[in-house]
Amino acid sequence: MNNLTPSILAISLYLLSGIFIAVRLFGKQESISIGKPYIISIGMIALLMHSHLLYQGIFSDRGLNLGIFNAFSLLSWLIILMLILTAIRKPIENLGIALFPLAAIAIVFEISWPSNHIINSTGPWQLQAHIMFSFLAYSLFTIAMVQAIILYIQDKHLRNHRPGGFIRSLPPLQSMEYLLFQIITAGYLLLTISLITGVLFLEDIFAKHQTHKTVLSIIAWVIFTVLLWGRFRYGWRGRKAIHWTLGGFIALMLAYFGSKLVLELILSR
Repeated sequence: MNNLTPSILAISLYLLSGIFIAVRLFGKQESISIGKPYIISIGMIALLMHSHLLYQGIFSDRGLNLGIFNAFSLLSWLIILMLILTAIRKPIENLGIALFPLAAIAIVFEISWPSNHIINSTGPWQLQAHIMFSFLAYSLFTIAMVQAIILYIQDKHLRNHRPGGFIRSLPPLQSMEYLLFQIITAGYLLLTISLITGVLFLEDIFAKHQTHKTVLSIIAWVIFTVLLWGRFRYGWRGRKAIHWTLGGFIALMLAYFGSKLVLELILSR
């Protein structure tokens, strides 16, 4: 099957979901209300189209093709999957205003600039477990990053006594903070497992071409450790929690995609 058709459908539906959320958040009160079931349904259809594209692009006879843009697309797919599954029970569907367009951009990159980095699919289970836990951790921390940005905007509006506009569509600030730390805690546990499996089972984790990735991942882990300890011990919240969250996310994304950018696109390895 031609990949162009599911790609265009997935991109269009992701963008449509983002537009619907924008209408909900920024539209006037008398505008048509677009409920969560519609947004989730459209997102799920886009996810299915995206799944077909990923299957065609990643799985090959030689192994798994996790080149930088395929990896970016897979990460965005996992993010949307987690967003939809979580939104069924928790009020986080509005995060899709940034995450749905992100997934659409990832598909554009995947189909426009094919990249190759083959990983043997019959390799040791420890490597596969490390990759799986890494991607799951990255996905959760990306959701936490968007949550932190929206939380910052919400906090700023409330501090300036301007709780109007889309702020009225969001859950209370305390609920948003509680949800943020739930997401961070889950991502932190997955990141911890990813680092442990990497240190114990991967022989080249501290090799020259992997050192920066490993060091930045450990830095991100330390940042989130401090953040969670600060929350538990001192009740950190608000802007302090937001800044630490964004700092940890930046370190983590530089660890993976920064290294892949240098190795695959600049050094062509």
